[in-house]
Amino acid sequence: MDEFALIREFFSQHEAADSVATGVGDDCAVLLPPLGQGLLCSVDTVVAGRHFPAEARPELVASRALRTALSDLAAMGAEPLWFTLALTMPHVDVPWLELFSKGLYAVAESYGVKLVGGDTTKGPLCISVQVMGATPTGKALLRSGANVGDQLFVTGSLGDSVGGLQCLLGKLKTDEQSAHQLKKAYWKPEPRLSLGQQLRDKASACIDVSDGLLADLEHICKASGVCAVVDSARIPLSAALLASVPTRQALEWALTGGDDYQLCFTVSGDEAEKLKQAARNRLIDVSCIGEIIAGEGIIEASSRSPFQFKKAGFNHF
Repeated sequence: MDEFALIREFFSQHEAADSVATGVGDDCAVLLPPLGQGLLCSVDTVVAGRHFPAEARPELVASRALRTALSDLAAMGAEPLWFTLALTMPHVDVPWLELFSKGLYAVAESYGVKLVGGDTTKGPLCISVQVMGATPTGKALLRSGANVGDQLFVTGSLGDSVGGLQCLLGKLKTDEQSAHQLKKAYWKPEPRLSLGQQLRDKASACIDVSDGLLADLEHICKASGVCAVVDSARIPLSAALLASVPTRQALEWALTGGDDYQLCFTVSGDEAEKLKQAARNRLIDVSCIGEIIAGEGIIEASSRSPFQFKKAGFNHF
């Protein structure tokens, strides 16, 4: 099977969409962005042995690659539209490709995003996913809008994905139910697309937690020229994580581990109070973990000093 037969067999399955004039098969896709909306693009690359275990099930690899890429659109409040795939692999492995493409299309269909092109080449296993989405003009959420007095929120729970990876690597032993939940958090993170869209008219700044809460929140602080006060006692930790490691370890993973793909965002005034009330009534899965003040960097609420951890967040270099 050559490169072009591979593409036809495994990556030309999507039905036509109104927003796709020409999809897979030409030199370029011809796309029709929604009228009056801005186009948002992001690309993520994952490498075997670096971002996922090389022997991992291909459908899980595909699922995770697309889900994590879509999280960038969620952080900007975008509606997902299309994606492209660049796949590098050592050789043509038909059973592997069958499972990989099945996992890829399952996620794509669940989020309504269409594969519109890409590339295949020979080399060490590496997957690049470019995602494209849209927001009403001027409504995209940015990192640079946080203001003094804003309240700081995160979605879901943090630290589970690191726990899941430790389970996969055999470095963490826990009960079966907790292990299942932690591994699921690693392999199938939920891009918070719907909530991101709801936040377009509420949040002043937003980012997804991919490299660790402290590292990603630092990006908001630098872009906005503010300081974040984080109450470590209010960091949301799951029952599965707390059943598996001591609280101190769970907190460190939540703050510095990364790969959670939850949203961290700032909200002001009445909207912040409405979110807190909705969270108390369990109508929305968010937690208020601090506030924005004048200054720079991130400090812990109780000590009013910077967090002290050996690892500050994920960094490729």
